[in-house]
Amino acid sequence: MTRTFDLIPALSLGYRPSRLVNRLFDEWTRPFFDADVIAEWMPPADITESENHYAITVEVPGIDMKALDVSFEEGVLTIRGDKVTSAEENECTYCSERYSGTFERRFSVPGHVDQEKIDAVYHDGVLKITLPKDEKSRAKKIEIH
Repeated sequence: MTRTFDLIPALSLGYRPSRLVNRLFDEWTRPFFDADVIAEWMPPADITESENHYAITVEVPGIDMKALDVSFEEGVLTIRGDKVTSAEENECTYCSERYSGTFERRFSVPGHVDQEKIDAVYHDGVLKITLPKDEKSRAKKIEIH
């Protein structure tokens, strides 16, 4: 889902009304593909589905591949990571707009997944996880006589 309201700049008080609106829209999509966020920040994700698989693509620039943890258990895909920022000694930061710290995202997959064939690829700060559908989740064409 494209989050149009993220284009609204934050108010000077630090309050982002777009987060409330996004949360409302996120609640509407829960029955279809549940995504939980457990962190102060979250990397953006795209969720797609084809006839043979689900795919989750997460933007995690600046995070070392070794600092990412991906697991799948009981229909829930969990992605954890830690983005560390470094500051030079005797350096004063006037503005910091980049997110840092740990994050955890959980995606409840709506169908059966072949766990043995789950694949994760990390390239240029983008993590793509492919979850192949089990035969039970694939649409079956019914022939009409």
